[in-house]
Amino acid sequence: MHVNQTRRQDRRGQKVSTKQSQTANNHSKGDEVDVLLVGAGVMSATLGAMIHQLEPSWSQLIYERLDGAAQESSFPWNNAGTGHSALCELNYTPEKNGRIDVTKAIAINEKFQVSRQFWAHQLNEGVLTDPTEFISPVPHVSFAQGQDQIEYLKHRYEALSENYMFPNMQFTDDREKFAEKLPLMAEQRDFDAEPVAISWVDAGTDVNFGALTNQFIDHATTSGTEVRYGHEVVDIKREGNFWKVTAKNLHTGAKETTRARFVFVGAGGYALDLLRKAKVPEVRGYAGFPISGAWLRTTNPELVAKHQAKVYGKAKVGAPPMSVPHLDLRVVDGKQSLLFGPFGGWTPKFLKEGSYLDLFKSIRVDNIPSYLGVAAWNFGLVKYLVEEVFKSFDGRVDHLREYMPSADGKDWEAIIAGQRVQIIKPATPPHFGSLEFGTALVNDQSGTIAGILGASPGASIAPAAMLELLERCFGERMIEWSPKLYEMIPTYGKTLIRERDLYEKQWAETQEALKLNR
Repeated sequence: MHVNQTRRQDRRGQKVSTKQSQTANNHSKGDEVDVLLVGAGVMSATLGAMIHQLEPSWSQLIYERLDGAAQESSFPWNNAGTGHSALCELNYTPEKNGRIDVTKAIAINEKFQVSRQFWAHQLNEGVLTDPTEFISPVPHVSFAQGQDQIEYLKHRYEALSENYMFPNMQFTDDREKFAEKLPLMAEQRDFDAEPVAISWVDAGTDVNFGALTNQFIDHATTSGTEVRYGHEVVDIKREGNFWKVTAKNLHTGAKETTRARFVFVGAGGYALDLLRKAKVPEVRGYAGFPISGAWLRTTNPELVAKHQAKVYGKAKVGAPPMSVPHLDLRVVDGKQSLLFGPFGGWTPKFLKEGSYLDLFKSIRVDNIPSYLGVAAWNFGLVKYLVEEVFKSFDGRVDHLREYMPSADGKDWEAIIAGQRVQIIKPATPPHFGSLEFGTALVNDQSGTIAGILGASPGASIAPAAMLELLERCFGERMIEWSPKLYEMIPTYGKTLIRERDLYEKQWAETQEALKLNR
């Protein structure tokens, strides 16, 4: 048994595997496997790790179209790296009839605790090797501008601060305390012209999902999983009790087929198309709306030293949720930088490394009404994207100055973010199509094929999403698997919002295991 573990430094700064195929077993091409994972991103890596520990004898195969793991959505510069736990994201706490609705915030926070527990367990088991490579302690801050936003932020703070799942949340509208917490954002700010306020939790995190995924994949290849890089899955068909998966070698053009008892499609923007090819009835009428993005980034150490936080603001009235601006500290490969954005954009590609024909190829007779409905009823989104597409570099720096008044374009560079495909679900007239924001899990009735669709909070809640997948697709095995699942996730089956002692116990244990007290 031999695995080529050579590594190289990707041109964008992420360590990736260079081998076309990592083989850690005796699988031959055209064979049968128990589990086939499409895409070597954080979702497939998480699910593969879970299944291997639940059923070590099950064979696994991963197909990845690129030449390394975590090179699309999981790549560190293709996402903001926020450990989404609703500590600072204002779109998770909408105001309804004068009251702050914290339902979604609590749900997302609880799912992130599942992530922390699962990662901690994987470290204890030796699956993951070094938490400092993939997770860093970074305060999460909410930023309000103007009196209306400040009143909202006060109400949000009051609604969350007494909840033990949002530990030691603080609030201030005092300019001196603001400057002490966020010196970079205070420089050259006219506090008299516009009042500002912030709330924050110091126990936030920044996550390098690329490094996390690579640690999972590296261990998988030494534990019997085969990864075939440079292979794009082009078709999935039902064949008796199996799924016949056809993959194309993008280096040679040769095609191969593998029969799998269970298939997970973690292919990012290509997931919907593959589920449709598999004729999964649950996605009939679904469509995909691609949205690209861009960031401003600086590695200037003087600026970075003055901004040691992730700061989320409030989207402008009428703007879509993905437009929420934030000025973030990022920690990638041990190096700190600042990221501001996202700036919206549009391209018909469903993956950053995809084709300009992706959108047009995705149009079917059954999803045309969904596309037309979204086009007719989402004028605000269309207007936002048009404005963003034509926004110049100087225009982006002007936007940055709302957060950092002293910003100088010479210190910043524009980089392209990852591609997101928002899901359009069929709807009843007169809308016909409903544009969904978030992450959605889809599986067929038999539970032998499933996929993940959508975007944020995405990678942050991968363990919770994959746990839900196991419950949906392997329900008859959950009782048998329960003891092992309790080892992986000690709070499995329990609601943390009702068990303070349990929450505080798992928090302390994961803080130590993930080395977040540093």
